[in-house]
Amino acid sequence: MSVVLSFRNEESVIPELIERLQRALRGADLRYELVFVNDASSDGSLALLEEHHRKDPAVKVVSMSRRFGVAPCVLAGMRYAQGDAVVYMDADLQDPPELIPELVARWREGAEVAYTVRTARHGEHGAKMWLTRMAYRAVAKLAELELPEEAGDFKLLSRRAVDHLLAFGEQDLYVRGLVSWLGFRQVAVPYERQARAGGESHFPLLRLGPVAAFATAVTSFSHRPLIFFLLLGLAGGALSLLALVGLGGAYLVGASASPSAAWVAFGVLLWSTLAAGIGVIGLYVARIHREVLARPRYIVESTIGLEAEH
Repeated sequence: MSVVLSFRNEESVIPELIERLQRALRGADLRYELVFVNDASSDGSLALLEEHHRKDPAVKVVSMSRRFGVAPCVLAGMRYAQGDAVVYMDADLQDPPELIPELVARWREGAEVAYTVRTARHGEHGAKMWLTRMAYRAVAKLAELELPEEAGDFKLLSRRAVDHLLAFGEQDLYVRGLVSWLGFRQVAVPYERQARAGGESHFPLLRLGPVAAFATAVTSFSHRPLIFFLLLGLAGGALSLLALVGLGGAYLVGASASPSAAWVAFGVLLWSTLAAGIGVIGLYVARIHREVLARPRYIVESTIGLEAEH
């Protein structure tokens, strides 16, 4: 059993996190490894993990050459993981390690993926929760496959599912969606998400990170925004044509008509539609550009307790 934890600057949380992971996994009589993927932390997290590795060789570390983000770090951890099943989760203790034995039980019953579904989210601002919920629903509606709501980055994947996931070559990774795309037998496990055990959130509400994640999710699994703006453009063109016909008819029968307001309104409508459509197309073009560059998703600087990628 491998547990992959992508983190950045979690020095205040790591001791309790390791203790709870060890207690949960040993209590379930599981042979395990804890693969911490260090996303260029600037605090004492790495030194702390080195100390824990000396006490327990099952604590292992992959350090990135620079900051790459959560998804590439998760994939890096999976490549090094040796377990027959791999759990990946956040390192801030909002996801309880004590739930891992239940995920393992679902896997032993035949599930290839056991994913958690949040029934409550403690310690989070109401506005952030509402926006997050709306974003999940928007992605689920737009996506061309079924994506479960409130299923985050706390999952167990079988070795077969991990190997298929690692075979994907795309650069912009929406791991939640890719796991759903895999198919196989997937089982939901409900739980209540806790408040952070320490430190500050790395995904605050008013930052570009959540917006970028939403854009990646939509452009990864849906072409509907392109279709929407195509239809909107056609509708705007049809309305403009009707306005021209109406204004021409009024002129022919001698009725007084002041077309200025109508022209301004239609001009703004067509301009905004065009600008928004170009923006959506730009998101897809940007994805194509990153894929064509074919850069590696991440670069590993060093490892502790690990010899080579799986």
